[in-house]
Amino acid sequence: MYKRKIEDQMEEWLQNNSIQKKALLLKGARQVGKTTLALSFARKHYESVVYLDLRKDKRIRNAFSDDFNIDFIMMQISAAISNIKLIPEKTVIIMDEIQDCPNARSSLKYFCLDGRYDVICTGSLLSIKGYASNAGRGVPVGFEYHLLMKPMDFEEFLWAMGTDETVLEHLKESFDNRTPVLPVIHQRMHELFRQYMVVGGMPEAVKSFITKNNLSFVLSTQKNIIESYKDDFGRHLQNDGTEYVNQSELARILACFVSIPVQLAKDNKKFMFSKVNYRPGSRSVDYHGAIQWLCDAGICTQCFNLEEPSLPLDGNKKPDNFKLYMQDSGLFISMLEEGTASSIISGDLGAYKGAIYENIVADTFSKMGRSLYFYRKESGMEIDFVTRYNGHATPVEVKATSGKAKALNTLMKRKDDYDIQHAIKLSALNIAEQDDILYMPYYLGYMLTQY
Repeated sequence: MYKRKIEDQMEEWLQNNSIQKKALLLKGARQVGKTTLALSFARKHYESVVYLDLRKDKRIRNAFSDDFNIDFIMMQISAAISNIKLIPEKTVIIMDEIQDCPNARSSLKYFCLDGRYDVICTGSLLSIKGYASNAGRGVPVGFEYHLLMKPMDFEEFLWAMGTDETVLEHLKESFDNRTPVLPVIHQRMHELFRQYMVVGGMPEAVKSFITKNNLSFVLSTQKNIIESYKDDFGRHLQNDGTEYVNQSELARILACFVSIPVQLAKDNKKFMFSKVNYRPGSRSVDYHGAIQWLCDAGICTQCFNLEEPSLPLDGNKKPDNFKLYMQDSGLFISMLEEGTASSIISGDLGAYKGAIYENIVADTFSKMGRSLYFYRKESGMEIDFVTRYNGHATPVEVKATSGKAKALNTLMKRKDDYDIQHAIKLSALNIAEQDDILYMPYYLGYMLTQY
């Protein structure tokens, strides 16, 4: 079990739950570590833990099929699972993959009203519109405490790698004071960041890297994760609990997904539906549902172009003009040609270097909970990202090398027109600040937490 930042939010739920009962709903893409974290947290805080696998165990799903009398439900669960202990006020029930049993989710209201047992749920497809639209007896509005879990960020990766706390404190002090990181630490952080770009933040991939120290094992793990994602494409749950796959929906989602490397390799990384190899003559409107599915599943993130690089960003976005990034850089790199991971570790990113660095920054911002925006004019001037930072619209330029950021400099000459106070340039350079531009290494991107 690796240390995760979301644990602090789970602790907050536990404290609030003693005042007003709500079920903790831990959402996120498959294999981001939800079940492992839920079990670890439960064993730490409760005398008795009852684990229910709602995806694999039909007997457990049937326990929620008749009514929502808590004693009756728990009696059936006790018959299906031997030796469970139900201790009022000291028992937590973990409902794993709750999206596969909509009636179990409906029962959360009654567990909360009953009050004897706390409930922690995990779900992988809860945000997918239409996944289980015809099943269950409704969502228990007001009785769920939602937390979104994403793959590990770079700081969590550093924790997993056993980075000394004094090193992390030095990084924080350097960032806060805008002073350079010590050269030996700066170099080591670049090495670790390249490793993180390749491994990503999926806990199983991180575990493979730490225990095997072999990129082939990491790649195998990542490809298995991607295949598990593909197995979900177009999947729906019917009212009788059986599953079916919408084949045309599956084909569109898969076509959009496999086109991501091609889309990001272009100079203009705007998502172009013409690059999606699905069916000749298909229109962009045919793919909007597929793009939405990938984003709702937590696999991808849209980055929208802005009419102007100014606040409010969401009010300035162009809904039909966007880039599509993978939410985990390791999974993205595993989709590229063989040998890419080894080249990155050695510092040679090749033709994909722009796409790789943009994706890792999108990955970083997304894991911080930021919505993604960029700014591109018809003239060709483009700012890689625009984000809200310290109360202002802030352009962020990403450089795979330490080259000049021409577009950023051009925009900063007109910063008063857009209420821009500062800009950020992420590159291989150490920390510096000049002419209202903060220069910082990519590995410190996770510290840009101020909104």
